[in-house]
Amino acid sequence: MKIIFATNNHNKLAEIRDALGGKFELLSLSDIDFEGEIPETGRTLEANAMQKATYIFERFRQPVFADDTGLEVNCLNKEPGGDTAHYSGSRNSERNMEKLLSEMQNCTDRSAQFRTIFAFVTAERKEMFEGKVEGRIAAAKRGNDGFGYDPVFIPEEADRTFGEMNREEKAKSNHRVRALEAFTDFLKKTF
Repeated sequence: MKIIFATNNHNKLAEIRDALGGKFELLSLSDIDFEGEIPETGRTLEANAMQKATYIFERFRQPVFADDTGLEVNCLNKEPGGDTAHYSGSRNSERNMEKLLSEMQNCTDRSAQFRTIFAFVTAERKEMFEGKVEGRIAAAKRGNDGFGYDPVFIPEEADRTFGEMNREEKAKSNHRVRALEAFTDFLKKTF
């Protein structure tokens, strides 16, 4: 079965392809020659994921899934949340992490969670799947692996950040992989 993953993020694509293990043919936006911008105007992760999947489905009429991931920090009232990718006003990971660490200077509670929402759209259905990982924010960036906020997020029951873990280690407690497991279970049972 061919499924479009509404992304051009090569890190996400590699992570998802690893998790799928070749069970489905995964197409990226570049594979289908889509070069435009996908609207992402929702206030929640759920709204953004569904908006992206629906937008691509309406143009290509093939099964599509899209994700939206947010880092929710408890002492910051669940921010950056739906604005995770643009927290500093740009899509620059370094600036986003700098702003986060600056905003948290006076926080004693460093607990946080990563949540990923997958939205899946076909002609017959719209479904959503969630994965989350509880953890905490490190006092400073540590590690160079991964992407996004990986160098500052320490998953529960770990002493290293995602940025200090390789892809295999990160996959054991990864929010995106957890959402993907729920999604692939659904695909296997349904298709």
